[in-house]
Amino acid sequence: MSTAGERPGTDPARHRHEHLPGDGHMWVMVLGDLVIFGAYFVVYTIYRTMDPEGFLRAQEHLNINIGVINTMILLTSSWFIARAVIVARAGHHDRAIRLTLAGGCFGVLFMLLKSYEWYSEIQGGHTNSDMFFSFYYVLTGVHLVHVFIGLIVLGVTVRELRNPSRRRISMVESNAIYWHMVDLLWVIIFGLLYVMR
Repeated sequence: MSTAGERPGTDPARHRHEHLPGDGHMWVMVLGDLVIFGAYFVVYTIYRTMDPEGFLRAQEHLNINIGVINTMILLTSSWFIARAVIVARAGHHDRAIRLTLAGGCFGVLFMLLKSYEWYSEIQGGHTNSDMFFSFYYVLTGVHLVHVFIGLIVLGVTVRELRNPSRRRISMVESNAIYWHMVDLLWVIIFGLLYVMR
């Protein structure tokens, strides 16, 4: 029977357990990071409008295939991490560990492919002396640092899940939130640097 103020058919026990995933501090950090990146995206767009032809000429030297592959790699990684959270909540910790490790492996693959792309661009003479490539190296470089930090965060998740006395779903959720932020940032960077004309 429903109590006053509740919709018929809702489960009061389930309603009590609904919450924002992860820790509030992680959400504050993620939102702060998104604001900082957002400001840089605005600056990039302003500079691009000042020299659209120059940015377009430089942009044509990027390897769109590598950009697409890296996007698919990070989206796949996010899928693994999302699944890890779901199975960890269900108490299947060994499976959550395997999924987290798979997500981390895709993160390493992203870093290797991005490093190869940087090497190829530098070998081709595309350095930060060009305004577009200056933005390219800063945006992708800062993002690469975030991926590296994310891999450490995923390592903490694996450590948490392996130790029965330390298992906290809030920690698994918080670390997943950080990893999804890293992936979201890459999708925006990919759109700005590789796709936008």
